[in-house]
Amino acid sequence: MNDLERRIRRLEDLEEIRGLAVRYGFAVDERDLDGVCALFTEDAELRTMSGPGKGKGVAAIADYFRGRFDVLGPTNHFTHGHVVDFDDEDPDQATGLVSSHAEVWRDGAPMITALRYHDRYRRGPDGWRFAERVQSYMYFVDVREYPQALGDRLRMRANKDAWQKADWPAGL
Repeated sequence: MNDLERRIRRLEDLEEIRGLAVRYGFAVDERDLDGVCALFTEDAELRTMSGPGKGKGVAAIADYFRGRFDVLGPTNHFTHGHVVDFDDEDPDQATGLVSSHAEVWRDGAPMITALRYHDRYRRGPDGWRFAERVQSYMYFVDVREYPQALGDRLRMRANKDAWQKADWPAGL
């Protein structure tokens, strides 16, 4: 490959990876379990920054989403900025950071969350997929509590009985 071909390939890769993050939100919102699973490598891992694993391997990730879909009402995911860094040693590996938020109906309440996805991507025969997706949160609150919660250290309120500190910004 000459330099121009490499640069074009990199731009195509970047667009495909950014589309992957957007398709994730659409698939989750539409409860398209097959669509969600198609976005992950067979050995992928989905977890949160604070530790809880959601699934390792496509079958476990599918089980996680199947359980989530059973208890969630409507959701609306938004992808904002997306930074992708390619591995200079391996053209089939990349990492990314996605800023996002979601509107969620959960446990009978309207919730809103600001989150970031810390991703590892791998290119295989079917294109780029998530090899790892780690969710981190600035807040997850009932929309009616948003004004008070945003300035509170305990901004993770998805579990009404156990409010927790948020993952970021660090030190707050």
